[in-house]
Amino acid sequence: MTSELKDKTMNQSANPRVAVVYHSGFGHTAKQAQAVARGVATVKGVQSLLINVDDVNHYWGTLEEMDAIIFGSPTYMGSASAQFKAFMDATSRRVFACGGKWANKLAAGFTNAASRSGDKLATLQQISVFAAQHGMHWVNLGLPPGHNSSKSTEDSLNRDGFFLGAAAQSNADEGSDVAPPPADLRTAEMLGARVANVARQLLAGKLALQAQASALDLAAQAR
Repeated sequence: MTSELKDKTMNQSANPRVAVVYHSGFGHTAKQAQAVARGVATVKGVQSLLINVDDVNHYWGTLEEMDAIIFGSPTYMGSASAQFKAFMDATSRRVFACGGKWANKLAAGFTNAASRSGDKLATLQQISVFAAQHGMHWVNLGLPPGHNSSKSTEDSLNRDGFFLGAAAQSNADEGSDVAPPPADLRTAEMLGARVANVARQLLAGKLALQAQASALDLAAQAR
């Protein structure tokens, strides 16, 4: 690889783009989404974009340019919210039927419910299947269960013990000014940072392979 191609690869690989696409009914999942975006922003050179599904019609083209999309929805009655499901359904014509425009992007998910379990796993599974239908690469939470011993506390990361994505619990009688609790927001930040780091690695690898192929082509032409 020439030094010029190497420099170009290093500069480009430092700027992957990650979108956080979410719906929030009462503000709790919005707060979780903001924490995910903060986590993305902690990784140097990674650009983040927060998109409410209510505004997604302005961002279809932008989403095609993302390296990763992190999806988030509250869990209502054991499923993603109706508004988030409408967004999922809309991708059938706008994304899936147009040549798989999200294929090979990274994907991850998060959800919030009033109960400790609240069937949140069903929503994370729903979102992961949705990502798989688009040919995306799923990134899990990557944290061990947090509050599962007599020595652990409610302030532990991943206190609810989810693996597939980030889960938060917000008391039904508390507003988004106090819920989800700090531990769940820090867990959401960890998910955002994890996806951002994987996006950097994946994009750097892609660009390195492209630069290597270009160098080989130049070498072949010089023979």
